[in-house]
Amino acid sequence: MKLRRATFDRLIAWSPVFLLGSLAALTYWLNAQIQAGGPAFDGSGRHDPDVYIEDVKAESLDAEGRVRQSLIAKVARHYPDDDTTHFEDPVITFSDPGKPKLSITADRATVTGDREHAYFSGHVRGVRDATSEDAHDGPVVLTSEYLHVIPKEDRVVTDKPVTIEDPRGIIRATGMEFDNRTRIVKFGSHVSGSFQPQK
Repeated sequence: MKLRRATFDRLIAWSPVFLLGSLAALTYWLNAQIQAGGPAFDGSGRHDPDVYIEDVKAESLDAEGRVRQSLIAKVARHYPDDDTTHFEDPVITFSDPGKPKLSITADRATVTGDREHAYFSGHVRGVRDATSEDAHDGPVVLTSEYLHVIPKEDRVVTDKPVTIEDPRGIIRATGMEFDNRTRIVKFGSHVSGSFQPQK
């Protein structure tokens, strides 16, 4: 009888705690039901950087340890809301074995989270080194205010005015698509310039 009485007294003593705990659980559940369809106020919807890095240098290697891609930038900022990384003064170089090296510089660049797209803007300059197969001597230099680079496809695209120069001459156009694998260039409109035929 005394044991039961002691247990009963303990339950009475703890009853306010059980009551408060139940109320807290009920409040949490009700809040979850009300907020389920509403916007989150945790900052995830804002376009604020969660990572800030200065003097960036990164390299991507192939299975044999050779550098395939390298990146240098003054500043890098990662934004979690759209999983993009923004760079200031980037220099990106693609140096896949057996392919001409391609380097791109610009004022700014944005790279998607899956690294399948890179968007360059402001004083964009692309340089493709000459290869031993070229009939002429010298690199191909491309300038524009905007370039969209698709690394997996080795393609460079723009819908803005673009200038391409090499030792044979110069071409200006609005809009261009350059395939670095086949070395084929397709121009959009307003094409002008002069080119010397290959010897």
